[in-house]
Amino acid sequence: MALLETVRGPARLRELTLDELTALAGEIRTFLIDRVSATGGHLGPNLGVVELTIALHTVFDSPRDRLLWDTGHQSYVHKILTGRQAGFARLRKSDGLSGYPSQAESEHDLVENSHASTALSYADGLARADAHLGRTDRAVVAVIGDGAMTGGMAWEALNNIAGGPDRPLVIVLNDNERSYAPTVGGFAEHLADLRAGNGPGVFGRFGLDYIGPVDGHDIEAVQDALRQARAAGCPVVVHVITAKGRGFEHTENNELDLGHAIKPMDPQTGQALGKSTPSFTSVFASTLVELAEQRPDLVAITAAMTEPTGLLALQRRLPDRVVDVGIAEQHAVTMAAGLSMGGVHPVVAIYSTFVNRALDQLLMDVALHRRPVTFVLDRSGVTGDDGPSHNGMWDLSVLQVVPGLRIAAPRDGTRLAELLREAVAWSEGPTLLRFPKGPAGDDIPAVTTFGGMDVLRRDGSLDVMIVAVGALATLALAVADGVRAQGIGVTVVDPRWVTPVNPALADMARRHRLAITVEDNSRTGGVGSAVAQTLRDNGVGTPMREFGIPRRFLGHGSRAEVLAACGLTAQDISRAVVELVADLDAEPAPDGVELDAEGSTW
Repeated sequence: MALLETVRGPARLRELTLDELTALAGEIRTFLIDRVSATGGHLGPNLGVVELTIALHTVFDSPRDRLLWDTGHQSYVHKILTGRQAGFARLRKSDGLSGYPSQAESEHDLVENSHASTALSYADGLARADAHLGRTDRAVVAVIGDGAMTGGMAWEALNNIAGGPDRPLVIVLNDNERSYAPTVGGFAEHLADLRAGNGPGVFGRFGLDYIGPVDGHDIEAVQDALRQARAAGCPVVVHVITAKGRGFEHTENNELDLGHAIKPMDPQTGQALGKSTPSFTSVFASTLVELAEQRPDLVAITAAMTEPTGLLALQRRLPDRVVDVGIAEQHAVTMAAGLSMGGVHPVVAIYSTFVNRALDQLLMDVALHRRPVTFVLDRSGVTGDDGPSHNGMWDLSVLQVVPGLRIAAPRDGTRLAELLREAVAWSEGPTLLRFPKGPAGDDIPAVTTFGGMDVLRRDGSLDVMIVAVGALATLALAVADGVRAQGIGVTVVDPRWVTPVNPALADMARRHRLAITVEDNSRTGGVGSAVAQTLRDNGVGTPMREFGIPRRFLGHGSRAEVLAACGLTAQDISRAVVELVADLDAEPAPDGVELDAEGSTW
């Protein structure tokens, strides 16, 4: 029987010899390659922490000892060793394992942490709580990658950990010289000095004990370092050197990201399975290169995500026009404000879920100064398999409060290119484009325009106006088909720029019996809420209904599954609209109101 088949929890590891643990590491790598190749997921980071995770679970007693993973995508081996092997058949799928730690899955997962640079703050709080309660029977361990150490929050935590009274806390610095891509900045250079054996450096100057560097693929060496750190009774940094993607030729030889996040692939060839179609990200990438070649003042900024946000093509074409600040979204945005003040037009490319971290900077450093900075939010709306922390379902709610910010939601690739050109041409303040993860799909042409908006469908009498937000235009058109099949007239309009709300929407809504909005953002404070407010402000009494994401965290699954769970399907929305129209038909029209006749024009 393979050793891995006998592991149902961490206690089993403490029964194995060093040779058996080494053999187990090989079995785990084989298991990871087989399972993650089939489902997709974060393969490279987990191949790099196999021995480290084994050592952690032999030295510490989880869940009594608390193990925290920053950013959480390197927790697959932890899941295997805590009895969740069977769940890998449906990794990142509905009703399967999350790709990150999950409290619902296991008592061994304390923090559902998939945003970087946070584990040290959690750990500081846990250690302080134990000290406050007089508990001395358990340890706190935070595993943080060197890439996450480029985030300011990690240094805020270190400042407080080192500045307080001694408390048992083990900080495992997993140094593989990368986050998604190679780690950038002065700290990366400092770690290179530490790897060369040039003393404790910055950690010693902070007053922290330092152990290392340690070969992270030598189980015994890591165990010895962790035992020494545990016995110290004070905050200790254990500097562990690992190799991302270790043990699999197709990740070791991928210089770009070492298999950071793979799609389902053939493990023999390393080739992705399924068709590759143009994505919103790829359309943005090619359009930005064209614009940068036309405009020498354009500079792109990313927070450690050059390739995923579509900036790799520009970096290869014009390397001095891309700035990677590391995992430092706040700095990225305020630096963009400074660039703009200096005569440069910055394009800040970032995941929607991560822009939440830089709201204050966008509000006070960019918008207050009316700086023409363009933000491009990838992974907006429902991302699906990455789970609740990665859905970009808040950007429209959060950012609509920013004065002077213009927000566009392109419905297809052609509109993305058009709107990006409009955005960088705007000089009176900040602009923002948001689009989802995945294929851009077929272009959806407009049948006419009205007040600067695209009318995508005009069919029958003026019964229902559907406001389609961004990539949900396809869904809105399917809803229109379902509604029209019941003899109800329908108009589908894409505002293109959704914030501020185009006043023409109020004029159009006034001519219809019912208005609805369809968006892949929270219904709370989303586009629908803004449109409803605009109708009220303009004295438009047309009944309105907003369709969007409910105010709750969404589980992982495919994008279609998550949208369906939110009621965002053509069948669900069409049924609701038909019922709403039926309710209107049952009510007498107010005195003095006549509906426009079928075929009337605007």
